[in-house]
Amino acid sequence: MSKNYNEFPEEEMTVDIQIDDNTTIECAVVTVLEVDGQDYIVLEPIVDEDDDLYGQIWFYGLNENPDDPNEEPELIVIDDDEVYEAVADAFDEYLDTQEFDEIIEE
Repeated sequence: MSKNYNEFPEEEMTVDIQIDDNTTIECAVVTVLEVDGQDYIVLEPIVDEDDDLYGQIWFYGLNENPDDPNEEPELIVIDDDEVYEAVADAFDEYLDTQEFDEIIEE
């Protein structure tokens, strides 16, 4: 299952991520997936085509405060290989669905 955080496609949602070398990278929110009752956010770095990060996809756990929707969500590094694989599989399924939807719309 995925949540569509891009209800308004013309308004791309972004998140700033600080990577290992303390560089901050702006990322586009691709989607949010639910896997085994936990939310995961899928991010794509917004960089030039010649950047090493171009085309990468990053997965993070996502914790939101249900009592305060205005509070900034917490992103959690996925350090369990099995969980990471489950999220990657869910993202592959999401991509398959998106491709199918594009074919139907044509």
